[in-house]
Amino acid sequence: MERESLEMDVVFVGAGPANLSGALHLANLVEKAKREGRGAKLGEIQIAVIEKGSYVGAHNLSGAVMDPKGLAELIPDFKERGAPLESEVKEDFFYYLTSKRAIRSPINPPPLNNHGYYIVSLNRLTAWLGEQCEAAGVNIFPEFPGAEMLYDENDRVVGVRTGDKGIDKEGKQKANYEPGVDLLAKVTVLGEGVRGSLTKKLVQRLGLDEGREPQVYSLGVKELWELPDDRYPAGRVTHSLGFPSDQWTYGGGWIYGMQNRVLNIGYVTGLDYRDPLIDPHAEFQKYKSHPFIAKLLEGGKMIRYGAKAIAAGGWHAMPKMYADGVLIVGDSAGFLNAARLKGIHSAIKSGMLAAETIFEALLAEDYSADTLRNYETKVKESWITPELRRYRNFHAGFRHGRWLGMANAGLQYISGGRAWGILDRDHQEAGHEAMRKLSAYGYHGDGVAQRYQDFKFDGQLTFNKVTDVYHASVGHDEDQPAHLHVLDTNICSTRCAEEYGNPCQRFCPAAVYEMVEVGTQASGLHDNGHAGGVRTERQLQINFSNCVHCKTCDIMDPYQIINWVTPEGGGGPDYKGM
Repeated sequence: MERESLEMDVVFVGAGPANLSGALHLANLVEKAKREGRGAKLGEIQIAVIEKGSYVGAHNLSGAVMDPKGLAELIPDFKERGAPLESEVKEDFFYYLTSKRAIRSPINPPPLNNHGYYIVSLNRLTAWLGEQCEAAGVNIFPEFPGAEMLYDENDRVVGVRTGDKGIDKEGKQKANYEPGVDLLAKVTVLGEGVRGSLTKKLVQRLGLDEGREPQVYSLGVKELWELPDDRYPAGRVTHSLGFPSDQWTYGGGWIYGMQNRVLNIGYVTGLDYRDPLIDPHAEFQKYKSHPFIAKLLEGGKMIRYGAKAIAAGGWHAMPKMYADGVLIVGDSAGFLNAARLKGIHSAIKSGMLAAETIFEALLAEDYSADTLRNYETKVKESWITPELRRYRNFHAGFRHGRWLGMANAGLQYISGGRAWGILDRDHQEAGHEAMRKLSAYGYHGDGVAQRYQDFKFDGQLTFNKVTDVYHASVGHDEDQPAHLHVLDTNICSTRCAEEYGNPCQRFCPAAVYEMVEVGTQASGLHDNGHAGGVRTERQLQINFSNCVHCKTCDIMDPYQIINWVTPEGGGGPDYKGM
């Protein structure tokens, strides 16, 4: 197929805080070099950011308290330039929830001290960063998903191919068909967010995770609520541990006060849980049913919904972040500090360090791994490394249960990150490997006792997945190929049904996966000698138009046969204000 090729100098894949910061910082470095008379060799540097969402910020979701350190380095006068900050944090609370009580801790855990930080909407913040990029001359292309990496004969990355448009659900070209464009670049920067589809393939192809711990993830499920009065002021931050998670499941809640009586509330469930019947969306709904939370939300109205996976593996799970012609930044590389529940500041810094590395490569006209390895050197010499190393074993400790995990977290804080006070590395397993089979819990087949059988969605305080997805403003053209590829659907109706009870129906927070009864023609003879008739069997139905792009299915499928790829550009959730 003939495809249009467009030559750029640098292409950033994904318009998140890391890539936008990197593109802006690179543009500023080039402009500064020209002002100082050092830019003659550079010429006109073309920088592009491609984004699968319909606009910059559409797919950016975080229940975010931002440490301003990174943004202050990127844009020192960010407040004066109108950065969209909801409120400075003024109050911190931490609670342990039993089934009925909320016990306030007299001491806030040190990693969760947020005074001087800002509650932000990541959607608004990235939209604002996009404006700063465009003012600096960066080319931004929304509705252009990165669909495929481009390599030369030596496995050097030479760019990225964007997704085709106008393909129907049968794979045929429609009247509006447009083939994707090959964006050729000296350096390609992957900042696709958590479990990026291109990043996953790149890491596998080049072995960039060799010698590293498996990345582990959590899923954050979130709603915005509009309260009827000022009962929860802007700038108040509350975190909680305990209910409704069991002691073997990593989990905790957050409540952030935003402007205009809007409450940002959510719950994180570790995607290394054991019980195959756990449903992270239901965990969040149960969290809201706690008397302490229910009273807070009484009389309010749920106005927005979203869900996003979180890379929680820490320092030891980060892949090698460079190769010939490519760098990995932000959540794609795992820069989140799980203990602090913060990653925006380090994502911004990672983008800036990538930009500085690329600038040096442009001057040297050398884009090999030997030059781009300076990126990891810069990361190790920055403030990112001591912060991440101090909490490098945080999530791994909770595989021993909640109480030992909490004790280990305290020891790590004192010892500078060593697990149990003595070990540099506490080994962890990939989250899908932690899930146990139904038989381990005494469950059997389709008649399993449901974990949430006594919990009901009332439509006022608690909501089912379909209702919540409506409030995520999800939109996909249904006449396009499904972007959720199940490599062997026979496993779904046989082994997975028997061994795990089809957990995709539960771990997906958007009701994408559904096992439905389907009639099939039976062959052979019945006992009465008549020909076989119609029989029913359960088959997987994929409601891909519900997808909120959280990547949980790609992460948690116990057989690793679900592959999330980018849909046609512009599709997905619209996280306006989230």
